[in-house]
Amino acid sequence: MSSGDAAPAAVALPGALDEPTAPVRRGYITAVVLANLGIMLAFYTPIQNLLPRLAEQASPDGKEAALAWITAAGAFASIVFNPLAGALSDRTVSRLGRRKPWVLYGSLAGALGILALSMQSTVVGLAAVWFFCQATINAAYAGLTATIPDQVPIPQRGLVSGWVGLAQTVGVVLGVAIVSFVVLDLDAGLVVTAVLLVLLVLPFVLRLRDIPLDASTRPPFRLAEWLKGFWVSPRLYPDFGWAWITRFLMMLGNAMATLYLLFWLKDKVGLTGKEAEQGQTVLIGLYAIGTILTAVVFGRLSDKSGKRKVYVIAATVVMAFAAVLLAFFPVFSVAMVAALILGLGYGMYLAVDQALVTQVLPRAIDRGRDLGVINIANSAPQVLAPVIAAPIVTGALGYPGLYVLTALITLLSAVLVTRIKSVP
Repeated sequence: MSSGDAAPAAVALPGALDEPTAPVRRGYITAVVLANLGIMLAFYTPIQNLLPRLAEQASPDGKEAALAWITAAGAFASIVFNPLAGALSDRTVSRLGRRKPWVLYGSLAGALGILALSMQSTVVGLAAVWFFCQATINAAYAGLTATIPDQVPIPQRGLVSGWVGLAQTVGVVLGVAIVSFVVLDLDAGLVVTAVLLVLLVLPFVLRLRDIPLDASTRPPFRLAEWLKGFWVSPRLYPDFGWAWITRFLMMLGNAMATLYLLFWLKDKVGLTGKEAEQGQTVLIGLYAIGTILTAVVFGRLSDKSGKRKVYVIAATVVMAFAAVLLAFFPVFSVAMVAALILGLGYGMYLAVDQALVTQVLPRAIDRGRDLGVINIANSAPQVLAPVIAAPIVTGALGYPGLYVLTALITLLSAVLVTRIKSVP
């Protein structure tokens, strides 16, 4: 992908860079699903449960600000290291292939980082270690994500993305359920999270065939060129640009809505202690049920119809409605309905939007980097969301204002996805 003024000239592609045409089998799907399950568990179990508890221990009177600083540090790491690892994996020449070394070593390092969270007693220490966790786990995630355009043909991408989206949701639910109902001790919860991360990525590393890149075709890595890659010319690649901004807006709304969910249950709904944590798990479980019902189904429907945008738009409208319910009805029974509705929309969105994104990548040689740039749209909202949400929650607008704004941002993403022209 070039950020200059002229489109790159067409070149003959080696095998690792060819557009895939052979259908992937169940072994590939299973390995990718399990690896996504482990990585999402490692991302979101801390964010949804363990980090809020650690933040409250480190700063009881300023838990909201403490959590904002910790999660922002991790999100900043993901902004940098996801596209960096993606670019390096594009150029990795090894016996294991291009992507597997990053998945393996990133997961191992991330697991060590999760274990180290238990040794921190200050907000600064937690932020620094979570920065490391996000850097290493994002390196693994960059390699994992790039295998989809590497190996999955376009007519299967909605299906595979649906299974991946389902696995990501189950990863969140499984992790939070374990530390809320089974392993209640905070330190033990960190250990279980780290161990599951490693165990679940092993089938990907051990069984998946990753096509090696011929050393003679490997392009050099230049830092200046990589930094320029953060800017993708909207004139040369407009659809990639619109895909990025719509993903960013969707994830910003999602991050704003979920960041303070545990505190919302305590401060607005009136749940306390373990009751609030278990209530959060119930909501996440209902959200997962909704995702399971729609992710694979709508991924396959979009493959069969060849259309992606209509499903993305429908998904965003559904999710915005769920946010409105949370804004005006701070009652747990209504929250349960909203969580299910949110899951229905998010499952559809995860499957179809990810398939859409893989169809607007500028160049095969930069798949890992370009998906890393797309993943900035997943990560940057984690930095921006606390900046926007914290003053709203603690100010006059409170949680109603937060969730109304979430709905509006989500609907804006639906409007802008219509600007993508190359994908129906």
